[in-house]
Amino acid sequence: MAQKQEVLLEIKNLKQHFGKGDGIVKAVDGISFDIYRGETLGLVGESGCGKSTTGRTIIRLYNATDGQVIFDGEDVHGKKSKAELKKFNRKMQMIFQDPYASLNPRMTVADIIAEGIDIHGLASSKSERMKRVYELLETVGLNREHANRYPHEFSGGQRQRIGIARALAVDPEFIIADEPISALDVSIQAQVVNLMQKLQEDKGLTYLFIAHDLSMVKYISDRIGVMYFGKLVELTTSEQLYKNPLHPYTKSLLSAIPLPDPDYERNRIREVYDLEEHKKLMNGEEPEFREVSPGHWVSCTKAEFEEYKKQVKN
Repeated sequence: MAQKQEVLLEIKNLKQHFGKGDGIVKAVDGISFDIYRGETLGLVGESGCGKSTTGRTIIRLYNATDGQVIFDGEDVHGKKSKAELKKFNRKMQMIFQDPYASLNPRMTVADIIAEGIDIHGLASSKSERMKRVYELLETVGLNREHANRYPHEFSGGQRQRIGIARALAVDPEFIIADEPISALDVSIQAQVVNLMQKLQEDKGLTYLFIAHDLSMVKYISDRIGVMYFGKLVELTTSEQLYKNPLHPYTKSLLSAIPLPDPDYERNRIREVYDLEEHKKLMNGEEPEFREVSPGHWVSCTKAEFEEYKKQVKN
């Protein structure tokens, strides 16, 4: 993680609601966090918790219902002109979950990768454009012979590398990786994550890494945020989250991680988070996101806050 804790992205009370009247779905319901320049922030939670919607709202694939997304000092959702949006789109890119659906099957790999180069006018000639495409292919572990092929000719891991090359084509500062390895074989997942880490070191990138696999998120992330039903319930360093989880939902997620140890697996006790039971313990008090120890935030009531502080000391 970057030595200077310089904030690149600020999320303030972000909300993303869908539907109308009684049919409103609060996919993201008032979350706040920062991402520091040069770090990887992991965002985890079960399917449907709102983590992918958070990523898509940050990058303006959805217009926020409420709240602010401030990138490098500028309000993303306050931008109006095409020129401002174009400038923003160059700084922030996305790697999508499904490497099969996210690449246009009618376009060659060269045209897929060069799409951003063309839009932003980053190449002055066809030869310069192709030179850049070749460089990007080599950067992600492919070769120039792949440029004239079509997506269906590649494996899932290779397609995701093409997706990464496309994101890198405009030299972004920040990349949202929306479950980039969940559709890949386990043997390929580590290769893609290792590639992303190398690119981060080489290019000084900042990542929001969205996933439901906590073990892989721990491997790549500096800090981890845990989402549950549209809300952030815990946020701290990767090491601290595993060593000292505080919110009962975080504990339930960690208890579900399998280990390659038959004796451990035979005796593993899975913790199940029961929201209704938790609400009874809250006695009608609305939880707030509080800093239990430096950098360790938890959604909790005042009574829980005092209890969590004792747990941290222990």
